[in-house]
Amino acid sequence: MKIILLLCFSFFANTAFAADAIIDLKINTLWVAVAAILVFFMQAGFALLESGMSRSKNAINVMMKNYMDVCLGSLIFWLVGFGIMFGDNPSGFFGQDHFAPIDAAAWDYTLLLFQIMFAATAVTICSGAMAERTKYDAYLIAASIIIAFIYPVFGSWVWGGFYGGSGWLADIGFIDFAGSTVVHSIGAWCALAGIIILGPRLGRFDPESGEPRDIPGHNLSLVALGGFILWLGWFGFNGGSTLAADSSIGLILLNTQLAAAAGAVGALISSRLTGSPILLTATINGSIAGLVGITAGCATMTPGFAIVTGLVAGAISIWGAIWLLKLKLDDVVGAIPVHGFAGIWGTFAAGIFITGDLFNGHQALIQLVGIAAAFFWAFPTALLVFYIIDKTLGLRASSQHEQQGLDFTEHDEVGYPEFNQSITYHKDV
Repeated sequence: MKIILLLCFSFFANTAFAADAIIDLKINTLWVAVAAILVFFMQAGFALLESGMSRSKNAINVMMKNYMDVCLGSLIFWLVGFGIMFGDNPSGFFGQDHFAPIDAAAWDYTLLLFQIMFAATAVTICSGAMAERTKYDAYLIAASIIIAFIYPVFGSWVWGGFYGGSGWLADIGFIDFAGSTVVHSIGAWCALAGIIILGPRLGRFDPESGEPRDIPGHNLSLVALGGFILWLGWFGFNGGSTLAADSSIGLILLNTQLAAAAGAVGALISSRLTGSPILLTATINGSIAGLVGITAGCATMTPGFAIVTGLVAGAISIWGAIWLLKLKLDDVVGAIPVHGFAGIWGTFAAGIFITGDLFNGHQALIQLVGIAAAFFWAFPTALLVFYIIDKTLGLRASSQHEQQGLDFTEHDEVGYPEFNQSITYHKDV
């Protein structure tokens, strides 16, 4: 009788455990799917911000690049990138299977959807920095290579091995919870390579003195709206990286919010210290820098350190932009200081502000190794890609097309036809 009772108890216990597991899977799937939708919405934020910071004659061109980043990113990452990044990784350097998955487990599809949005985010960083003088087709080729190869290879070093093995940076203990380096710095180093090969926009620097000239964006309302959308989407970016609907989400989202707010304050203080005007664009970039900075450590630090991380990241976005101008590098939207320099700081901060293990020198050294690995992988590889494209297809639009605007020369349409009658269609009606 006791044996029968034990068997019955074991059966019902196992049945209850299986039911709980199914419920957990459903809840986790729902949360990650919602987070993926929020990260997808970030593309709208990037499109608005980058278009608003560009001149009206290039508004459509910038929007088109953001739109196609998602389209190409989705197809190419499904086809190649997912396998390289998350496939079986016995070497520690890249995955070797699960390319173009068509018969995977339900949870695998959820992970793939979420990670597609991350890949699109990484490459979109390039489009803003390289705006207003890049050939459309050449940009799309470069974006495809970044999505298919540059981004997922480094991602495999940190997040790889979902189907076996693990990345070499993960093995040494590198911390990057949601991608300050994996997503944002990789995108920024590719953007840096792109603007070096391209050169600055016409008229950006005085030909005699070399002093920078302001080229204001055409619609700061779009910039502000884009900033708010990016901030909203970041809750999915960081919160969804739990890959589970658990109690840690509250702290992650709070840290995300506080760092973004502190980033704007850091930009404000730095603008005052440099004697610069308090610009809307600089303030919004400060918030985005705060978001980039907290992305690596949002799950492992307390709110106080999240504020410190965001504050410093916002300051970095101002000083970094000034430094780039001194180097005569033309980054239209400030993507490199915001995503690259703030990403460096955020990744380092994730190692020194760990709750219960503050200022661990060994962990700080590991973070520096990962930061360096990201730069020395992405920057020279992207530089080679852009160089080859430039020497074969041509990366930069002609001076005539740049002056006329890429909306009309690349797409045969303009964003504001009533204000651009001199270049709109001369067709029989």
